[in-house]
Amino acid sequence: MTLALYARRARSRIVDDLDAAIARDPAAASRLDLALNSPGLHAIWAYRAAHRLWLRGGAAKPFARLLSTVVRSLTGVEIHPGATIGRRFFIDHGMGVVIGETAEVGDDVMLYHGVTLGGRSMQKVKRHPTVGSRVTIGAGARVLGPVDIGDDVQIGANSVVVKDVPTGAIATGIPAVIRFPEGREDPYELMFKDPAIWI
Repeated sequence: MTLALYARRARSRIVDDLDAAIARDPAAASRLDLALNSPGLHAIWAYRAAHRLWLRGGAAKPFARLLSTVVRSLTGVEIHPGATIGRRFFIDHGMGVVIGETAEVGDDVMLYHGVTLGGRSMQKVKRHPTVGSRVTIGAGARVLGPVDIGDDVQIGANSVVVKDVPTGAIATGIPAVIRFPEGREDPYELMFKDPAIWI
């Protein structure tokens, strides 16, 4: 890949991330405001650099981990460089988010502060969640183990998810109870109507 092509792709990813943040954050004043003041975006951008180092393997892996450690101290967001994260990912507020090494996250996913995509095993296996696309995970939620979270899922604040959540479902509570929106309601819009999503 030429340097010019790499630069164009990187710029495109940054603009995608900024536009996704603007679409999801009503407090965002502009792209510049977000680029300067969003710790969630800073953590994502640093993760993308660390992930590229991680994929090189060998001697690059310790530097990838070092970068993620420095970013955690600056942003309060810990994303293991081995995790796989899709496009237009957004972390609102950021503080306290933890994403483990074998986590996989789809496109257009939004996490609020305090979310953990964590493991339940000490074995060197797939031990973190796989999250589909267009998923929103509320503040303080814990998604633990190699569970599958389908596309268009909403997980309520402070919920603890330890089993698969099917596409289009809503999961709330400890342990999370899974239900589906009634009729033709959009799960994302329902999230704003249902107070249980936020507790």
